[in-house]
Amino acid sequence: MDLNDSIGYLNSKAKSECYGCEACVQACPRSAINMKEDSEGFRYPYVDTDKCISCGKCNTVCPYEHPPISTEPKIAFGGYHKNPAIQQASTSGGAFSAIVDGWCDQDYVIFGAVAKGLSVSHQYITDKSKINIFRKSKYSQSNIGNSYAKAKDFLKEGKKVLFSGTPCQIAGLKSFLGNSCQELLLTVEVICEGVPSPHFIRKYDSYMQKKYGSKIKELDYRNKDKRKWDFQVMSTQLHNGRYLKIDRWFNPFWSIWLAHLMSRPCCYECSYATLPRVADITLGDLWGVHLYCPELYGKNGGASLVLCNTVKGKSAMAAARQYLFGHKLDLATAYKYQSPLRKSIDKNPQRENFMKDLLVLPYKDLCKKWAKKPTLKLLISKYIWGNRQKVFVWNIVHSKMK
Repeated sequence: MDLNDSIGYLNSKAKSECYGCEACVQACPRSAINMKEDSEGFRYPYVDTDKCISCGKCNTVCPYEHPPISTEPKIAFGGYHKNPAIQQASTSGGAFSAIVDGWCDQDYVIFGAVAKGLSVSHQYITDKSKINIFRKSKYSQSNIGNSYAKAKDFLKEGKKVLFSGTPCQIAGLKSFLGNSCQELLLTVEVICEGVPSPHFIRKYDSYMQKKYGSKIKELDYRNKDKRKWDFQVMSTQLHNGRYLKIDRWFNPFWSIWLAHLMSRPCCYECSYATLPRVADITLGDLWGVHLYCPELYGKNGGASLVLCNTVKGKSAMAAARQYLFGHKLDLATAYKYQSPLRKSIDKNPQRENFMKDLLVLPYKDLCKKWAKKPTLKLLISKYIWGNRQKVFVWNIVHSKMK
């Protein structure tokens, strides 16, 4: 990346050049920067020129202007937690819980994203038994708040800090810290395919209120519904007690988001959705498990992909292995089934048209216009001859070969 004074949202005002990581907000010594939503619902830094002293600290910590050092992954691991309850409670295979148990031995702090209703924010805990607040995928960009500054304070106090977030949030943290205070820091990033506009879920919430007379209390984007990990079931719990769930292929959210119609502008050219990686450890779902390592499918209870990108990441994973069932994987094969590891998402040419409709159309009309219905071929491939059935046949063949 050619670094000069014209790049970065603070200089260019180009929305594709802001990750929304909030590092600039926390670095400002005069509290002259605040995050404000634009018309699409994405948050950007706003500088109060009356307070600004032009010190340049905001530019110094911007991960777009000054990307932190990244490294190529050293090891790929696939598997799931040995404790069925933890595997079930996790979005994929529970690898994050294993890493926490292995690395957080004493005098530690854990940072991660926490959902409360439809809002998501970064918080920290000092007792790993409360880790459940970080579980589950949120599919919403969390408000970082003062988490970078708090993490720095804890590191200065000599505490071990495990910080989890999206790749750009990890980049923001590392840029904020600079070259200091990172000896006791372990960073864990989740594989990201772009963050969607919060307007869509807000519109969904309004629809629920109109149809069922109650707002959303809890939204689980990836409910396993017992053992339906790769069905990516979305469950919605309303304040009045009503509970709804829908499989991925009938879910308007998945259809629209995966078509890349409503992602943050920077996500279409993200420097952190590629190799090398910025965090010590990269976590994601073990997609393709039924094709190249079906022994790790785990009866569709969820499986994790873990990439160790640094010596520190390898060490943390070594300590976590005692809690996990699985084995090392070929890196090239793991990359094959993880497009967001290799490149940023493609921009849908209809994005602008969709975003205009998102602002004005009722939820039902919006979904009818933009969400694609599953084809008969797709439904047969998922429900009749899906991954579970393929792995079942593989197990039979493999047992006979033995």
